[in-house]
Amino acid sequence: MNALVIDDSSTMRLILKRFLDKMGFHVVEAANGREALERLREMGQTDLVLVDWNMPEMNGVDFVRSVRADRSFDDLPLVMVTTNTELEHVAEALEAGANEYVMKPFTMEVIREKLGLLGFLEA
Repeated sequence: MNALVIDDSSTMRLILKRFLDKMGFHVVEAANGREALERLREMGQTDLVLVDWNMPEMNGVDFVRSVRADRSFDDLPLVMVTTNTELEHVAEALEAGANEYVMKPFTMEVIREKLGLLGFLEA
């Protein structure tokens, strides 16, 4: 399975990559939404995207909206991973087209649980 991890923090990308590696994913990384759109088109089969909200050039919500505007990605699970914890932010991300929402800081178990809800793993 292929996952795209998008975060402007290289440390956060590394943490998510390690978690996903342990769960059997091959991970491609991007530092912002604009770069992620390029990676998404280059990857071919993409099974999952984890995207940070606050990034330069193109933030996570704009990335989600861009992906959802392309019908070929209708079934692609998008998970917002962010420090934005207000309910308005959760609602905005879900309305934009995110399938799940993970609040930082998180554990591997939280990621595993969210992936279970999306049908990837046993929760």
